[in-house]
Amino acid sequence: MTILKSVTLAATALAMTVGFAAADEFPSQPVEVVTHASAGGGTDTTARTMLIRARRELGVDAFVQIKKGGGGTVAMSYVSGKPADGHTVMAITPTHLITMARGRAPIGIDEIKGVVRSTDDPIILVVAKSAGINSFEDLKGASELAPIKWGGTQAGGIDHIAAMTFSKNSGVKVAYVPFDGGGAMVTNLMGGNIQAAGLNYGEAVDGIESGDFIPLAVMANQRLKALPDTPTLAELGIEGVNFSTVRGIVVMADTPEERVAALESKLLKAMEHGTYQSYLEGIGLDPSSVGGASEWDTQIRDMYASIYETLGELGLRK
Repeated sequence: MTILKSVTLAATALAMTVGFAAADEFPSQPVEVVTHASAGGGTDTTARTMLIRARRELGVDAFVQIKKGGGGTVAMSYVSGKPADGHTVMAITPTHLITMARGRAPIGIDEIKGVVRSTDDPIILVVAKSAGINSFEDLKGASELAPIKWGGTQAGGIDHIAAMTFSKNSGVKVAYVPFDGGGAMVTNLMGGNIQAAGLNYGEAVDGIESGDFIPLAVMANQRLKALPDTPTLAELGIEGVNFSTVRGIVVMADTPEERVAALESKLLKAMEHGTYQSYLEGIGLDPSSVGGASEWDTQIRDMYASIYETLGELGLRK
């Protein structure tokens, strides 16, 4: 073999090795975070705040891609049509799970895989002080006389599903009263037009601090750091009622495991940074809001199962 041929073969082998390394490098292009909500909303703000540090951890650019419409259907269609290579991820909320459970989504629950949870804002069972209800026992007793007027947002949404799941599992009789938005719901609770509501901490905190609202229980596995004296429903013996305004990142289920693990590690590290932690603190949450792939994926599926069952009982599922 001539020296020239040996050098040529060695160069070819080196080029192939470098080529394979480049092919295996991840991420190797910008990461696209697909959202379903308007710019400036909670989902959009959470994603953009996470990306401030995530770009450094990922080593590539990362940007939010807004695909509004159909309770997440447009976003889900878009993501399912992209290569499942980890460079396109989706920010989801309970809205996506409800759309899936109602049979209106282009994909199903088994076609997505959790990567990280970015916020977990549990629903708090709050009553108006003017209702004269100071405990869960009081609430149940009052419901025996007449169903509790329970405020929430639109019928078929997460507030409605949480209220009716609570009613079924606790035995508390509930009459659901829908409002156009959280502001109207809080105003009517403050004014005594309804007796109870499921509120996030940010919605409830002013009323709790003023003494107008009484927090009876948290719909989560753990107590809220901001409300250490408020028990979980499980502590009161009521199981299967875990509902939160959650946001997190998912990918299509056929995304390679090593790429899911890389995304999980890098995004978790980004959310450990003070920038993101300050954001959580500002909306009344703490570091426990952030969760890894296993915890987040389990939570998605548990919530979906509860949503699916309750929607069926309400006649809102295909």
